[in-house]
Amino acid sequence: MNLLKDKICIVTGGGHGIGRATADTFIDAGATVIIADFDDKTGTATADDLGEQCSFVNTDVSNTDSVQELVQTVKEQHGRIDVLVNNAGILQDQTLEKMDEDQFDRVLQVNLRGVFLCTKYAAEVMREQGSGVILNASSVVARFGNFGQTNYVAAKAGLEGMTKVWARELGKHGIRVNAVAPGFIQTDMTAQMPEKIIKMMEDKVPLKRWGQPEEVANLYCFLASDDAAYISGAVLHIDGGVVV
Repeated sequence: MNLLKDKICIVTGGGHGIGRATADTFIDAGATVIIADFDDKTGTATADDLGEQCSFVNTDVSNTDSVQELVQTVKEQHGRIDVLVNNAGILQDQTLEKMDEDQFDRVLQVNLRGVFLCTKYAAEVMREQGSGVILNASSVVARFGNFGQTNYVAAKAGLEGMTKVWARELGKHGIRVNAVAPGFIQTDMTAQMPEKIIKMMEDKVPLKRWGQPEEVANLYCFLASDDAAYISGAVLHIDGGVVV
């Protein structure tokens, strides 16, 4: 499969979970992948594991200078940016009465401001070359809300709105912008949840199972490819039917 042959792709938060699965899938599809992650150890180890088509750039997506340095590094080394996957995100869950302002602000800094900054500066390169794909990681909670996630839900709902704005603004430059909204996906983080909670959430899914990171990665790969050349401004749910 060479859906992304010779494409230069940035995956933020690519050191683990869905981000790592996406980097791996993109490489299998022929792409060169730059992992942009705040965790040096994880990012370096992942890049080493994935081989010569993968490299790591330490990046704080919430910091303007760090994002500009990432984009400049990729442009200098590869000459272009074909795909940006805004996957980086954090959780700081707490109910409204217990959530403090720092918890609210930090999640929005990474999960919303980070997407804005990465898109803003990567899009400058994409406009110059007259093409590009931007893919944003949303969540089904953007549509339904979720207990204890005021900050996370606000960020994901905002991200979906920005996706639609950017699809309108950047389309004339040959740039497509879409969002992917996963449901219950089995990752190292979710594996630490109590078995009772895992089973309860699984029962809510019409397909009666959790999704796998590779399944989300496959959707990203399709959307990044020319096979999806007429898809822009969409929010695609991958959730086993939970939205039904």
